[in-house]
Amino acid sequence: MKYDPIKSSLGNFFNRTIFLRRAFYRMLDLLLLRAWHVHAELGRFLSEHKKENNLVVLDAGSGFGQYSWYLAKKRPLWKVSGIEIKPEQVEDCNQFFERAGVANASFELADLTKFRKPSHFHLILSIDVMEHIQEDVTVFENFYASLKPGGRLLISTPSDQGGSGVDHAHDHSFIEEHVRDGYGKKEIEEKLNKGGFEKVDVKYTYGTPGKISWLFSMKYPIQMLGVSKWFFLLLPFYYLVVFPFCLLLNYADVKMPHKTGTGLLVSATKIKKNPKNS
Repeated sequence: MKYDPIKSSLGNFFNRTIFLRRAFYRMLDLLLLRAWHVHAELGRFLSEHKKENNLVVLDAGSGFGQYSWYLAKKRPLWKVSGIEIKPEQVEDCNQFFERAGVANASFELADLTKFRKPSHFHLILSIDVMEHIQEDVTVFENFYASLKPGGRLLISTPSDQGGSGVDHAHDHSFIEEHVRDGYGKKEIEEKLNKGGFEKVDVKYTYGTPGKISWLFSMKYPIQMLGVSKWFFLLLPFYYLVVFPFCLLLNYADVKMPHKTGTGLLVSATKIKKNPKNS
């Protein structure tokens, strides 16, 4: 299923007013389990750097800009840069953030396989991006080069345990824009090491509670929207029923350790400066 047209329709609807856009961000934060896991990890980073001002963050593949919004609002003295390969999303985010009066975040058009700012960022986010990029090691090398020594990379991506809706060898990814069905834990760790990162921590997300939540909060609604846009009219009633159930499942998934799962949350740190990549 092609996800981008559905995302564009959602974006167009919720960008009508600042109130709707903020409500949209809040809805994504509550419904998307990856946002729960990412916010938990970002909370630890914010706590570690609570006394530091003027940190620089890269939202690599910023999409609707919800994570840029979260960090820019949490830390008004930090600078957040979002980059996207889609010009309409760059323009949309710049216009909205300007209208909303958020001056410490900006967005630009860039290709992650070519983007590199040596030793510039303290934190790089890559949230559901790497499954769309074939040349992943090149991107990891660029991330490494662009981080300051001690800087952190945070990745959320599907795992190879069914993260793209793939449960069998003959299945195809639920999202057609994906170039891979998901990463194995060892695979992504080895690729990040190859890109220069010395300290890599990989853990599963979307365990049993998360997989159930994803089906009801994302997969089934997207499938129905793919059939007909008229389903937009039914979405509020649908979520009125499933929303409390999904919130409980998301909470359980964040709190529980998982031996396996359909998602991965990866934290990688640039321990030392590598002249070759800087």
